[in-house]
Amino acid sequence: MQPPPVIRWTEGGEARSARWRSERGAPPPTKVMVVDDTITADEAQGLAGQGVALLWRGDFHNARQMLTAIAHRLDRAPRKGKKVAAPSSRMDAFNAERQARAQRARTLGMLLVPLEADYTTPLRRAPDYREAFLEAYGPGDEPSVVSLRELQGVVGAHEWRRKGVDVKALGAKIHPHYGVFAPVRSEYVDLAMKAPLPAALANNSLAFDIGTGTGVLAAVLARRGVARVIATDLDPRALACARENIERLGLSATVEVVLANLFPEGRAPLVVCNPPWVPARPSSPLEHGIYDFESRMLKGFLQGLAAHLSPGGEGWLILSDLAVHLGLRSHDEMLASIAAAGLVVVGHLDAKPTHPRSSDVADPLYGARKAEVTSLWRLAAGAIVP
Repeated sequence: MQPPPVIRWTEGGEARSARWRSERGAPPPTKVMVVDDTITADEAQGLAGQGVALLWRGDFHNARQMLTAIAHRLDRAPRKGKKVAAPSSRMDAFNAERQARAQRARTLGMLLVPLEADYTTPLRRAPDYREAFLEAYGPGDEPSVVSLRELQGVVGAHEWRRKGVDVKALGAKIHPHYGVFAPVRSEYVDLAMKAPLPAALANNSLAFDIGTGTGVLAAVLARRGVARVIATDLDPRALACARENIERLGLSATVEVVLANLFPEGRAPLVVCNPPWVPARPSSPLEHGIYDFESRMLKGFLQGLAAHLSPGGEGWLILSDLAVHLGLRSHDEMLASIAAAGLVVVGHLDAKPTHPRSSDVADPLYGARKAEVTSLWRLAAGAIVP
């Protein structure tokens, strides 16, 4: 294993260093300036925009206000009279939006805070976030430095994990862990609750949930009466999260969570998969629940499905067509991939999204989001297309 990255700076005329923490995989900044409450927001934004990291030594609440002030400056509309070329396509709009968000994240990520070995924050009026960091990073063993923006993400994830996300289809809450995609969009869960179960389950009540994440779809299948569900994932955080949720819901006797690259061994009458919906390269490990680079998980599921279906079984592919409306994937390509994998479509259910961004006319991707449909494709083994 590679040693953890280290950030280095000079403070009080002495060379200092600490472990660098970045879940998005950002390298440690090479230019670091120690700052406190005396720096202005304009100065901070200017330095951060030039790639100078600002290690905060002032009041913690002032640091949060500084981050908000920088964000407001970054989000201001272009100066009057400044022309901004409109994207020529939705794909261009998507790429421009991602680029802008990445640049914004890089700039905001330049405001840094120190952490002690036990995850206490040695700044005036700093809250006790040790439990949140312990959940996200595991036991601490050395001082470290983290961006304030990532600290806020860790704390926000801790609150989600503590409070849980209401899932109406289950009549219960799912508690997502840090770095595991949360079921905040209900339509894909509702589709899994409504789709007709394959008749083959009567002979062998077994289902696979591929890429289980929080375990929400495995729980839905168990609540629908499937006697045994095997839920798979490769991410250690997802495996721990799913096991905790399944136990919390009292479904441990029905659902088994296992480490596997897509499929477990054997065949099942029902195999369910809800892969990331957008075929783009994730910019950080935390984006793997959103972006499926080169549609690798989608293609892997389709290509392996027929070999893991029992006779008369079905594969349920739950997928948004947002990528189609963004020009990142075509409907015909989807159908060709299904046919090439020796599968046929025996039915599908559709649902329109209800999340706030689907009705936000100010969203640069509003046109695609408005047209988006989430579908549950019911797939069965058929003839392989040469």
